[in-house]
Amino acid sequence: MPAQPPAPTLVPRPTEAAFRPGHFTLDADTALRIGGGAEPAADLLRTLLAPATGLPLRPSPEGRFTLTLDPGHGGPGDFGGPGDFGGPGGSGGLGEEGYVLTVDPHTVLLRAAHPTGLLRGIQTVRQLLPPAALSADPQPGTRWSLPCVDITDVPRHPWRGAMLDVARHFQPVSYLRRYVDLLALHKISVFHLHLTDDQGWRMPVAAHPELTEIGGHRAESQQGPAGSGTYDGIPHGGAYTRSELTGLVRYAAARGVTVVPEIEMPGHVRAALAACPSLGNRPERTLDVWTRWGVCDTVLGVHDEVLDFCRGVLDEVMDVFPSPYIHLGGEECPTAEWTHSAAARERAAAEGLSGPEALHGWFLGKVGEHVVKNGRRPVGWAETGAELPPEFTVMTWRDPAHTLAAARRGHFVINAHHRATYLDYAQSGDPTEPQAQPGAVVDLRAVHAHDPVPEHADAEAAGRVLGTQAQLWTEFVATPAHIEYLTYPRLCALADRGWSGATDWSDFRTRLDGHLPRLDALGVHRHP
Repeated sequence: MPAQPPAPTLVPRPTEAAFRPGHFTLDADTALRIGGGAEPAADLLRTLLAPATGLPLRPSPEGRFTLTLDPGHGGPGDFGGPGDFGGPGGSGGLGEEGYVLTVDPHTVLLRAAHPTGLLRGIQTVRQLLPPAALSADPQPGTRWSLPCVDITDVPRHPWRGAMLDVARHFQPVSYLRRYVDLLALHKISVFHLHLTDDQGWRMPVAAHPELTEIGGHRAESQQGPAGSGTYDGIPHGGAYTRSELTGLVRYAAARGVTVVPEIEMPGHVRAALAACPSLGNRPERTLDVWTRWGVCDTVLGVHDEVLDFCRGVLDEVMDVFPSPYIHLGGEECPTAEWTHSAAARERAAAEGLSGPEALHGWFLGKVGEHVVKNGRRPVGWAETGAELPPEFTVMTWRDPAHTLAAARRGHFVINAHHRATYLDYAQSGDPTEPQAQPGAVVDLRAVHAHDPVPEHADAEAAGRVLGTQAQLWTEFVATPAHIEYLTYPRLCALADRGWSGATDWSDFRTRLDGHLPRLDALGVHRHP
């Protein structure tokens, strides 16, 4: 018997995979047998494979490549609907994202309990093919063979996210689609889109066109870290149209990725205040869109007009983004303006608060209530893990202990500890590395070692940890090439940990070495 080729190295690692001798070859005669509800997965398979392979993959009731839904295998891992990350998956079924893939020399069978599971399985099929299958250009003469294998695959955590900051440096929607494609390859489930900040407002709001017309543009950008005093003198700006964003949402959904929008409040709002001064604590003041990095001390006022403004903006956001989660920011909110504002002090007293500092939680509670009334779930960055209103899903970033604190308070939690998930930090101490966020090095091994569930969490607290997420803040990241250099292969490690749980470092490195040619075939400008 001829020697069999080595089993492909999959990222993330499947829950169970048993490779067998033999292979199934896709060719011009290969047809798809498509069960009810599996049409979107079949369309995605054709879309992804057509550029390199040219294979038509026509539908046929006699097709030897079968895609089918089997709702009876949903089990306790069923979260109740696409993109609804209600809690970690159970162990007794495929849930929303799990799938079973069986390849033998004559047939391929991909089945799942939910359509999203089929989409996850399609990405595994891509990785089982030769890396050339991921190329954007025709690859004539390549044999498109799948190894014989039995795979059963269910993610450990439902929230496996990646955040991209397009407020500091705007990226066109054409690149955001490529970004989504790369997320989907790694079975990332959430694209967290950071749309507003002190340095730019990218979200179109019909009732307030000045938010993008004024707030979407800054005169220049700081060079170097916060406080450097050096600027590039180059105007920077951009904003999305409603059509672009709704199209992005559809594009991502077709690949099993939920786009979660973030609108910062009540801090990180300098761009909004430049456009709408009446929202501030000193409405007579004229502000520019911030050109510096760091934490700006201007924050929203707490008068009724501001709350009405926020509700109106969120109504438009929720109309564009069907995500069950809406991120409201909430971090790094200086309270000095409230302390010095008679109106803010009066509001704090009228609400029975201990002082102006308590307006932060009160404010988020008010806007969070509006999100909840509209059937969505508010998300906020946690400074301590214990300061957000109870209805919030908490995204912890400062300290791993905050994840446990938030879970014990009854919050659902996404663990985004900055020392393991902030991809704007340098990947090594090499002085030739491109400019990065000042701070600790976050290397590949640190990302791989990150366990979203705190070490001392009991079963109840562990059950409230939805997963983890990578962050890429873009103060120092202006181009798609730089985004990809900082993201890959570190996001591969986060995807592996979020889907597979703990994996041996040497095992991951071996699989990653086999995965890098796929990134190269896609033209990813990755870190070596």
